[in-house]
Amino acid sequence: MAAGNTYVAIATQTLGSAAASVTFSSISGAYTDLVLISTFGVTAGDDLYLRFNSDTGGNYSTTRLGGNGTTATSTRTTSDTGIQPRTPSNQPATITTMYNTNIMNYANTTTYKTAIARYNYASGFTEADVGLWRNTAAITSVTFLCNASTFVTGSTFSLYGIAAA
Repeated sequence: MAAGNTYVAIATQTLGSAAASVTFSSISGAYTDLVLISTFGVTAGDDLYLRFNSDTGGNYSTTRLGGNGTTATSTRTTSDTGIQPRTPSNQPATITTMYNTNIMNYANTTTYKTAIARYNYASGFTEADVGLWRNTAAITSVTFLCNASTFVTGSTFSLYGIAAA
């Protein structure tokens, strides 16, 4: 039986104090894909952004599908300054949120980059986001940030590479 792809831990950051952003830099191009696992709370309901290579230009778009068991939602942003997963406005300032973000083909230098994020919120809201970074550069840094608040102390962010077997 052939071995499958394997998660390789690249780095983990656990916040010792509140912070507006978390950055993973100097990412090697040695993997096929990246996976960012984030477990956090924010100090206030806020827009979150995922940015690559410190690019703050309007080069990102996001399509979101979400629901709470009663109501389904779908929204889209274009020409934004980051892939923008949404958090509910009633997000508590406790560690109750988990994002699992897959960044495909991140080291390729001939195609735009795609990320798929799944979001689970403890009060019963779930969402799936598809983001596009319109740039062909290899991704060497990933920043996850709050627009106007901060991630709470104890929030954890782990970056993994997917190693081809």
